[in-house]
Amino acid sequence: MVQCEMCGTETSNPNRVKIEGAELDVCDACTDFGTEIRTESESSSSTKYSTSSSGSSSSGGSSSSSSGTASSSSSGSSASGGGRRSDMFDDIEEIAQEYDSRIRDGREKAGLSQEELAKKLNEKASYIRKLEHGETLPTDELQRKLERELDIDLSAGAADDDTEWESDSSGGEYTLGDVVKRKDS
Repeated sequence: MVQCEMCGTETSNPNRVKIEGAELDVCDACTDFGTEIRTESESSSSTKYSTSSSGSSSSGGSSSSSSGTASSSSSGSSASGGGRRSDMFDDIEEIAQEYDSRIRDGREKAGLSQEELAKKLNEKASYIRKLEHGETLPTDELQRKLERELDIDLSAGAADDDTEWESDSSGGEYTLGDVVKRKDS
């Protein structure tokens, strides 16, 4: 049995459906949320998607074979990855929400005016003023300069709410149903 990738219910005959640009294996109840995908062997027409949302026995049988390969490839990637995959945003340090007050406090502790700090950093005083009022974000280069000159840290620490999602399923895989709340229920 396969889990519906939308609501998480167990289904023996999932339907391959395109929802919001993503191809998902879903149960009969969730098939209405997208367009059912037909395989090349099912239809001789050139269109890949059908607008009918009713599941036929021929489409259910062939989609279960395609879902078998999809589910085995997704379980293979999660098993080899050993958890959440990393992306490009994992390496980016976020700037603290109170960066403006940190800059102002650091400048005042150093005994500098905005104009003096701007001159040391080779920036405009108006730019320093905007930073201290929270009207603009510093560039990565300016952030490093400010941290070095004022001996402050402008990056946000690891937040407590940055935890992994807990899945209701015992298989350890996430479904869209683990994260999304449906409006009709």
